[in-house]
Amino acid sequence: MLSFRKTFVSGVAIAIASTSLFAAPAAAQDAAAAEEEGLTEIVVTAQRREENLQDVPLSVDVVSGEKLDAINAGGGDIRAFAGRVPSLNIESSFGRTFPRFYIRGLGNTDFDLNASQPVSIVYDDVVLENPILKGFPVFDVDRVEVLRGPQGTLFGRNTPAGIVKFDSVRPDKEGANYLKASFGRFNTAGIETGIGGKVTDSLSIRGSLSWQRRSDWVDNIDNFNNGGDLEGYADLAARLQVQYAPADNVKLRVTGQYRDFDGTARVFRANLFAPGTNNLVGLGGVNTPFRRDQVRADGLNFQKLKLYSVASNFEYDFGPATLTSVTSWWSGKYTSRGDIDGGVPAGPGFIPFSANSQDDVPDLDQFTQELRISSNNDEGLKYQAGVFYFDESLAIASFNYDTPTGLRPSVTALQQQDSKAWGVFGSLTYPVTEQLSLTAGLRYNDDKRRLDVGRGGFFGAIGNGFARVQDNNLTWDVSATYEASDAVNLYARVAKGYRAPSIQGRALFVFTTVQDAISTADSETIMSYEAGIKTQFSNRLRFNLSAFKYDLNNAQLTAVGGASNAARLINVDNVAGYGFEAELEARPVDNLSLTAGISYNSAEIDDANAFITGCGGGCTVTDPVRPGSPGIFSIDGNQLPQAPKWSVNWTAGYGVPVAGGEIYAFTDWAYRSNVNFFLYTSAEFNDDHMLEGGLRLGYRTDRFDIAGYVRNITNDASAVGGIDFNNLTGFVNEPRIYGLEASIKF
Repeated sequence: MLSFRKTFVSGVAIAIASTSLFAAPAAAQDAAAAEEEGLTEIVVTAQRREENLQDVPLSVDVVSGEKLDAINAGGGDIRAFAGRVPSLNIESSFGRTFPRFYIRGLGNTDFDLNASQPVSIVYDDVVLENPILKGFPVFDVDRVEVLRGPQGTLFGRNTPAGIVKFDSVRPDKEGANYLKASFGRFNTAGIETGIGGKVTDSLSIRGSLSWQRRSDWVDNIDNFNNGGDLEGYADLAARLQVQYAPADNVKLRVTGQYRDFDGTARVFRANLFAPGTNNLVGLGGVNTPFRRDQVRADGLNFQKLKLYSVASNFEYDFGPATLTSVTSWWSGKYTSRGDIDGGVPAGPGFIPFSANSQDDVPDLDQFTQELRISSNNDEGLKYQAGVFYFDESLAIASFNYDTPTGLRPSVTALQQQDSKAWGVFGSLTYPVTEQLSLTAGLRYNDDKRRLDVGRGGFFGAIGNGFARVQDNNLTWDVSATYEASDAVNLYARVAKGYRAPSIQGRALFVFTTVQDAISTADSETIMSYEAGIKTQFSNRLRFNLSAFKYDLNNAQLTAVGGASNAARLINVDNVAGYGFEAELEARPVDNLSLTAGISYNSAEIDDANAFITGCGGGCTVTDPVRPGSPGIFSIDGNQLPQAPKWSVNWTAGYGVPVAGGEIYAFTDWAYRSNVNFFLYTSAEFNDDHMLEGGLRLGYRTDRFDIAGYVRNITNDASAVGGIDFNNLTGFVNEPRIYGLEASIKF
């Protein structure tokens, strides 16, 4: 606790220092200038229309501007958004290529490549379903919106937990051309650009590119079996948008995207946790300090990903309403091999046996089609309605190797998953009075999935199998917005959400013992209740507060890891959740901007008959043992994994006008409380807290910006996940990164 207090106080001190750096001249600003420098309206498309954030009857947060630039600095990927808005967590045991999202505690720790997640990612109106698609780099983006709670009556894909929505800069946006370059610690380098505009009155084109790289910075001190150093990568992504608008009421935008990632898999660290505690220990054992830049690994390690996509967005305005068609196709290939025991025969610590695994996606194809009609009127009854179709073909190949550098697997699992879904959705909004507006939405869902599995190994044929799941469900939401005054809006929302049934077909193995298991989980439903207040006093202060409660019935959970390195699906009767989110944005004086957010999330399993196996690596499980069943533990009452109860974030920025520009400082911070890594609780597999901050100091004009940056400024070292396979293996957060960044607008 003392270390937390010191870290927290040091973080606050740095934040205050950075915001006070140029505070003295602020008092000299006059009131008239203050009005001009106030808060601007935040426009969101959370309800498929451009609206003021304060008028939307949802708990929505937006990341844009300086905050978005800061998050992306220093080679940051999509995981850097974790904790930057209330109730959002993101983590990954695959590094940059397979992020797992959690909103209000709801997510999925499953590491299999067909894992179903309750949080949807929507990139330029296209749902990204498979986990390897969800890590697509964030570049040349106008804004990121986080919608909390069940969604589905306005969006193509139904989701029980929420949506993270990315909107790229459009081709016809003027004055948005830029080029940005950076270089920092560990040879972290990046180039990003977005160039476009009107070619003719009807034709607009925009090209965007992001290139990031980092050298291998984790020293594999033994270089065992020529294992080599780790954690380097090269990540290239590109986007081309062509927009044709031959008339005021017709618009067609075609987008092509590409990603090529080449790096190492996530570094796993054997016996990272001191037995009986969650203290991080060094390679020499409990009496040595932890060093993030050192590891002992003996296995082959690589990770490669290629993605391609083509999408079209067609809009036709025929007066009373607009017809929109969104068609997309994504394709990808992926391979990742890593040392899952996290060490070498000599350690660190005791490692019962060596294990090296590889997971591939030989082929992924996702096709989606959405057709939507929405009214254009500003007054009276407004409506939206649409249909959505989803078709995915996914091939997965999983291999286990009994020797660190073996090329012939001892166990194989070849899976082919085919998923089809369609939905019909609609929403009505009616202004009952000038102050009161009601919205109601309805959605019908139909989902089918089949998984075929072929398995084999040196221990004899393990067997083939298949499983089918399907379901249909009716979901809905009702909300009300009441304008109590020009400065205060009240809202309330009740929503039913749904997640389709799932299948897992991983081959479960313990050294020379193989189990043949296909697991399925029935569909889950959620009832969510939410109310909030949104306020804006003059243009200096904006404050929003929401409170929520939900019941997740027949909840789909994944028991991951253990002695069999499993990913086994289960259903539990209920997960009971409640909490709140509060957000503040202020400009108390000219050139000073402040934001703060805080959330509390309780997400507890409520099922007296929910039992799972414990770890396979000697951890100290603290849950009750099922009578007569050693090694089987009750998870009733446990907080969901990767669901911190408290999260806090804040930013501050200040600028001093000088020589045709300004010298500025911007700092951003995120804190989260304790997280557990698995469904069971143990003394080892959790982390007490994490506090990460960033600072940016620079000079900018209307065209140029040059700045020094630091990410994870306090060099906080926190475990962010674990592998409970055959020892106390874990992985940790990103190190401190610092460097220089320069950009030009034209």
